[in-house]
Amino acid sequence: MGNQLDRITHLNYSELPTGDPSGIEKDELRVGVAYFFSDEEEELDDRSQSDSFKDNNSPSKDGPVARNEIEYTAFCCQECIYSKLRENEDLNVYSVKTLLTMCKPGDLLELVANAQPPHWAIFEGEDQVIHLYKGEIRKDSLFEISCGRQARIVNNRYRYRPLPADLVMQNASGHVGLSSGEICWTNSESFAAWCRFGKREFKAGGEVHSVEQRYFLKVHLSESTAHTLMFRSLEEMIRERRRVDASGILKELSLVTGKE
Repeated sequence: MGNQLDRITHLNYSELPTGDPSGIEKDELRVGVAYFFSDEEEELDDRSQSDSFKDNNSPSKDGPVARNEIEYTAFCCQECIYSKLRENEDLNVYSVKTLLTMCKPGDLLELVANAQPPHWAIFEGEDQVIHLYKGEIRKDSLFEISCGRQARIVNNRYRYRPLPADLVMQNASGHVGLSSGEICWTNSESFAAWCRFGKREFKAGGEVHSVEQRYFLKVHLSESTAHTLMFRSLEEMIRERRRVDASGILKELSLVTGKE
């Protein structure tokens, strides 16, 4: 595929005025999706810790396990900045017990489950991770927050150059304890990715919009069919991709192309 942007096919999203994510209204329209929900939607399953440990230690779930998932690529200025394609990376998931044998401090982790947006975290060491959950940046045991979900390392999902591991950990640990009024990330993925790459674009309202800069999210429906959506910020694109993961919109997109 390379870094060249293929032919773009837009869904019919309306152009809607939305509030600036920084809280400052501007006299302009922002093209894309109007969000009427918080992306702190990652309602980690409320099962007891004992249930979580039981699930995670199940021999049949140690992995690797292949999942049927939507695949994506994303571009900015014709440069590939994000890729989730089975042909390019290992998308298998593992039990938490198995995954912890593979992790090193500063790794990006992704917890996945059906009909939910993925939950991202920064691995600190032992079984501890730092993550954004329900408007608070916390340090928790990966066993405790997994709630039976399987996980994987996603260090290469974004194509930006990562920071050294010690700076990643400094970014993460330096924000532990902060809550909604003090943070500028709308979901666990944006926070964890900012810790690893240090790019302000992962923050809500963190980049200046320009006519030239556009983000394109390609949703791969099959080997030969894809729909591409356009956004004016990385943060908006992340939120929409996570909504697709959680809402089962793949079937709806397939109907647009006449394929089930």
